[in-house]
Amino acid sequence: MAAVLALLPCLAALAAGRQDYGWEWPLTLSQDDAGAYRVTLDEFVYRRLQDPQLRDLVVFDGAGGAVPTAVLAPEQPLARTAPRLALPWFALPMSKTPSARRWELLSESDADGRLRRVEVSGGAPAERAQADVLIVDLSRVREAVAALELEWKPVEALDLGYRVEASDDLDHWQPLATRGRLVDLQREGRRLLHRRIDLFGLLPHHQRARYLRLTPDRGDQALAIASVEAVFAPRATAAPLSWIELSPSRSSDDRQMYEFRIDGRFPVEQADVALDGNHAVEWRLESRDDADAQWRSRGAPWMGYQVGAEGGRSRPNALATSVRDRQWRLRASTAVANAPVLRLGYRPEVAVFVAQGAPPYALAAGSARALPEPSPVPRLVEALRERHGRDWQPATAYLGSARVLAGEAALRPDWNWRKGLLWGVLLIGALVVAGLALSLLRSSRATAAAEAVPETAGDVEPAPADPDKPEAE
Repeated sequence: MAAVLALLPCLAALAAGRQDYGWEWPLTLSQDDAGAYRVTLDEFVYRRLQDPQLRDLVVFDGAGGAVPTAVLAPEQPLARTAPRLALPWFALPMSKTPSARRWELLSESDADGRLRRVEVSGGAPAERAQADVLIVDLSRVREAVAALELEWKPVEALDLGYRVEASDDLDHWQPLATRGRLVDLQREGRRLLHRRIDLFGLLPHHQRARYLRLTPDRGDQALAIASVEAVFAPRATAAPLSWIELSPSRSSDDRQMYEFRIDGRFPVEQADVALDGNHAVEWRLESRDDADAQWRSRGAPWMGYQVGAEGGRSRPNALATSVRDRQWRLRASTAVANAPVLRLGYRPEVAVFVAQGAPPYALAAGSARALPEPSPVPRLVEALRERHGRDWQPATAYLGSARVLAGEAALRPDWNWRKGLLWGVLLIGALVVAGLALSLLRSSRATAAAEAVPETAGDVEPAPADPDKPEAE
């Protein structure tokens, strides 16, 4: 066993390194200490990949050591939008003295709870403050509100805090664990402006919190609110499709069947056909990974057409699932005069890696000799999203210009000395383990045989001598 343990460093030394990959792209990090990063794969990276599961892609640190890397679906959005909605709001007077702050709120609302009218009775008009309490109507909102943004009429200087409360009935108010602060300051031609009050995640059962009340900390600040907008939780925007155009890989007299080949491992999810002139053709799409495999249908037949300027052209056909096959085939319902161009659409995936080791980091791709190991990155991403929220994303990294490592030689599987040595080490380890097992088995058998001999064996009398047998001189 000690011999096997002594061989483990040899096995580690045989792990795939930079020399086993064809190309690499230096990475530029958007932050220095993010810990985890994501880089969007481009067309040039895909064209170098050989493995259908993209296992021949890894990130190396500055010392040439591989760091945990995994390719994830493009569900992590490239951009996010935050929709907005103007909200109804009502101003209530706030008195300067606490004794005069007793007023009654008289409201009129629709059947669905939307406020139509708000009136205030009680209090002294002469003691009214310049900043008002605001009642914001969220009764028609059905999405999570991330924040409120307020607009006001020009002021000389503004720095005013707000308490925030929520209610469903205008009678019972629940304070929220947040405070708003509106700032509008100017000096030497520069302006400091803050008009946002964050709410997301603070509203208990926010779908039922119909109203918000914003109460200023003091009433001596002149402020006239002009509008209130709801800023909703950011919505993920899907990564846009990228398209690759393929011409038939070989000429044929058959005007109804065309074959295409794509270099790389693109996650194709849509297909389209470009054909000159007006036409209406039903297309069938098939694919396979190599010439020895069977053709597989990639979705139901679809009608491709182009009819004049106003008739337009057909939309792309969506595949049932993304496919990384290299060979594609189109079948037309009727003969076509010109060879079609097959357009394949894909959404670029992202490679997520942990910034172990020291920078600079580089993304390497393209290998038939690499020995990939299962990556912990997908489980890590899930754990971090459980901790920080489902919208958590690694920091961004950017691809630089490609550099050649082993080049095309890395794409040729060959039996080199490194693999031979690896198998030799494994064989020696197996023989050592087998020898130890056999030695232990023999030792156990000898011990069992010794224990089976009776302890009184020394008292047994010798057998009587044969009288017919002559005695030895």
